[in-house]
Amino acid sequence: MRRRLGAPEEDILAVQCNLANSYDLIGRLEEATRLRRDVYSARLNLNGEEHEETLRAANNLAGSLKQLRRFDETKSVLRKTIPVARRLLGEGDRITLTMRKIFADALYRDDDATPDDLREAVTTLEDAARIARRVLGGAHPLTMAIAYDLQKARAARAARETPSRSK
Repeated sequence: MRRRLGAPEEDILAVQCNLANSYDLIGRLEEATRLRRDVYSARLNLNGEEHEETLRAANNLAGSLKQLRRFDETKSVLRKTIPVARRLLGEGDRITLTMRKIFADALYRDDDATPDDLREAVTTLEDAARIARRVLGGAHPLTMAIAYDLQKARAARAARETPSRSK
């Protein structure tokens, strides 16, 4: 409807993002992801890759892909956008920290994770945890979520490094 009325592209993208969030909340993850992919693509065309709204759209897309366990796609999106977020927004920005958390999650939750992937996940989360505590404080929900995932990543790494006992 907004398109028919000639609303600016920014408004249309905001509506699409809100609709994707609604789909996500009711468990329609495929539709949410499709919309988030559309929003990210439109943001790239409208704003370019070095824009906060494009980075926010990439973060949202990566989160959806991770929920669907599409870890290779998640990592692909974030390998391109994390360096831009670090440069443009800084290490302590919430979007940058969230992107790094999602990236590490995709590394250690993947059933095909290599020992190098698990080490990278732990290293990424250790660094993000240190920055989040300094910038956001220890009680911030993002700081706590990073700390939780750090425990899980360490456990996954330890389980992989510990030889299994066979009879």
